[in-house]
Amino acid sequence: MPDLRDIQARYRQLGFTLPQPAADKALRSTGYLPGGGSEVGRRATPENATRYLYRAMWTDPDLRACIHDIRRMDREDPRVKKIHGRMSRAAVKGGLQLRAPMGAKRIQRLWDQYVRRLGLHRREKLESDARGLIMEGNLPLQWVLDGENRVANGVRMPTETIMPQVGPSGRFEDPRRAYKQYDLSSGQVLATFPLWALSMVRLTPDNYDDYGSFGRPYLDAARGPWKKLAMTEEDLVIRRRSRAPQRKAHVLEGATQEELEAYRAEIEREQMEGNVTDYYMNKKGSVSALEGDANLDQIADVAHLLDTFFAGAPAPKGLFGYASDLNRDILEDLKQDFYDELDALQDALAFVYELGFSLELLLRGINPDAADVRVVFAERRTETANQAADRALKYQALGAPATTVWETAGLDPEEQVERLEAERKAGDPYPDPSKIGEESGGGGNRVSVTPGNRRKGESSTDVSVRS
Repeated sequence: MPDLRDIQARYRQLGFTLPQPAADKALRSTGYLPGGGSEVGRRATPENATRYLYRAMWTDPDLRACIHDIRRMDREDPRVKKIHGRMSRAAVKGGLQLRAPMGAKRIQRLWDQYVRRLGLHRREKLESDARGLIMEGNLPLQWVLDGENRVANGVRMPTETIMPQVGPSGRFEDPRRAYKQYDLSSGQVLATFPLWALSMVRLTPDNYDDYGSFGRPYLDAARGPWKKLAMTEEDLVIRRRSRAPQRKAHVLEGATQEELEAYRAEIEREQMEGNVTDYYMNKKGSVSALEGDANLDQIADVAHLLDTFFAGAPAPKGLFGYASDLNRDILEDLKQDFYDELDALQDALAFVYELGFSLELLLRGINPDAADVRVVFAERRTETANQAADRALKYQALGAPATTVWETAGLDPEEQVERLEAERKAGDPYPDPSKIGEESGGGGNRVSVTPGNRRKGESSTDVSVRS
């Protein structure tokens, strides 16, 4: 992978001047101030500072074990799969949207190309990244450049193989070698990434300013209750299979061992063949029915573990099928917490895509800070479509610009302006002066004048607009 400074030097040879070095911008975005600063002390806790020393030689075993457990839970438990799938689908619904100043045609064109190259217009790509962030707690994206020094792809890397190269202070020691990827089978370093080439967003890290502190998966604290719940549910099934069926006690008084074994073999043979028969005895005896366990419906321990598991989930259990004994009004209040979680997830996802687009703008010679661009998701989950439309109408009544009204309603202002312009041109009854007389290609306008064909000797004019 080429160094960004080499790319900048090549641009200077071609006569282009970047307004701000991309490497310096990447350094400042992570708190590393070129030329030094006034910061003193350590950002990392004493425990994390010691852990970073071990990370210099190997990956974090605790993080790897956590991610492994979450993936196993997702494979084996439909409830966990439902949580991850529903969160990822709800977060990316509506797709990405660029917020840029009106009239920034070049930036909008670069954004459209960037989205197409990275596949961000595909819902599968956005859901994959969102699912990885939910399950791993981190989203490391490697920015791949093509031969024309454009951001050609944003590849999601496995979190457990990526190690930030930070010192005990919690800051990157060398931004040119900010991250390393390890081969977990051989222990070899597969790749080293400069800070601009790999961007990582984290969910609820212990310390945001400590760049060695990883994020936490949504269900990391629910692993213990989930293991107990899975074990209890398995014991519940074993208990039902062993104690629920009805048993019978056969009593043969005075029977010898051989007579008892023969009687037992005959009865079991009949039962295995599925025959329901009466029992006949030539000696004093009896057949008594022993009822199964009458307390199989007492599963308060399972209900308690289920509630404990969903207490650590981002959404109430009522949204995932457990709707019994749940008031609708309470469910609506709990849904608001779920929407807040989705908004935080959308902000994290949009920020990492914005970092990639900022790199694209820098490589194209545009300062993203001066251009004032932001990447957001078109639909926020904290409000319904009707609520968003109502808020947009209120903004319009207050005299807000049309662009603000469209953005509030979740519409792309640039796209709406283009559609309005196309609609205006399509309904214009007057011909385009530059195309009068052009009959070829179906795009010309024809104007015919018939002298003296109107009343009072006026001429009749016929206009035909072809599109």
